[in-house]
Amino acid sequence: MGESEDVTVSLHDSKASYILSNVAEVVERILTFVPTKSLLRIASVCRLWRNCARRVLRTQQQLTWVSACGPSNTEAHVLCSVLAEEVEKVFLLPKTVLALVDYEAFNGQAYCYRQNKAKKSRHSADTVEELSLLFPNGCDVMGITTLGVVLTPSGSYSSLPQEYQEGEAGFTIMFPSIEGVHIKPFHFCKESISPTALKEAGLVDNPELRVVLMFVYEAYKTGGAHFLSQILEPLAKSKALIAGGLVESVFSPPRHCCSQGAYGVVGLALSGPKVQGASVLLDQDISNPKAAEATIRRLKAAKIPERNTIGFMFACVGRGQTYYNNQANVEADAFHKVFPNTPLFGLFGNGEIGCDRIVKDDYTLCDTDTDGLQHEYTTVMTLVHLG
Repeated sequence: MGESEDVTVSLHDSKASYILSNVAEVVERILTFVPTKSLLRIASVCRLWRNCARRVLRTQQQLTWVSACGPSNTEAHVLCSVLAEEVEKVFLLPKTVLALVDYEAFNGQAYCYRQNKAKKSRHSADTVEELSLLFPNGCDVMGITTLGVVLTPSGSYSSLPQEYQEGEAGFTIMFPSIEGVHIKPFHFCKESISPTALKEAGLVDNPELRVVLMFVYEAYKTGGAHFLSQILEPLAKSKALIAGGLVESVFSPPRHCCSQGAYGVVGLALSGPKVQGASVLLDQDISNPKAAEATIRRLKAAKIPERNTIGFMFACVGRGQTYYNNQANVEADAFHKVFPNTPLFGLFGNGEIGCDRIVKDDYTLCDTDTDGLQHEYTTVMTLVHLG
């Protein structure tokens, strides 16, 4: 390379350095292509890059997820194994995380063929700590185990959702901070529930409450039914959409107010003018694919926007493939047919919570009471829009 060529290269380098050090519009545009974890590291380089990174983070308000199905090749649950790598690639700063995994594999009851023995439990303080360390300080992580999992594969909103009533599977939905949306986790047991606690959680006397996703554990224990009524009675009178199910256990947040094995409930209270929701109930009479699709199609009446909308399916463990004459994935397929660009997540549990309801703008369309929110052998199909 000659002397003139060296000078040209040097000039190009100096121009590039000047642009990256002084032209915020260029830097900001470049940073939109950088995953969030790398973006946070870049923000420490200089004041310009820090300010650009902050502006980019404020624009990243579209939720994302990581899902996985087994069997796992490690001692960790398949979701934990995949999540450690995939969380490095996400383009948002998680504020709230909802993780759901199958109960058997997470609690060590799944069979490991290569080792010819049962896997040890993944449900330990170490596992919970490792999961929390994957997310930023101050991020609320809610972890649930259930008998079956419904998930959309990672990568695309239009991927076909899958029902897993057997085998290792799980998902993690990551909610960023979104303008006009307030997501508040709650956790109650028989020791901590009270009118004051419900109010502090935003579940009562909250005119901006739009959607409540709730997961009740150990509800079959003595007193569990009364406890659930204490939660549902005030919510049934609200103008919010209520949806969820009865699950096996909760591994995060850890319990502080009650002993292991006691019943309780965790959930997310979604408030704010940008939140919309709609749900329909697939009752016991819905037992073929055509009827399932027709019922789910009623959600179209809500006219909820596709962007930043997520579907939730809360189904009875008695439904699924056996219920539909050995046809697999019937309800998830029906949802995808009606909403091809909306990801679907959910569970198979021992009871369902929800009803036909639309929550949009400043009105609610519903007709139910406390008893009308609790079901068996049904599926509650729900849409939640986050602005």
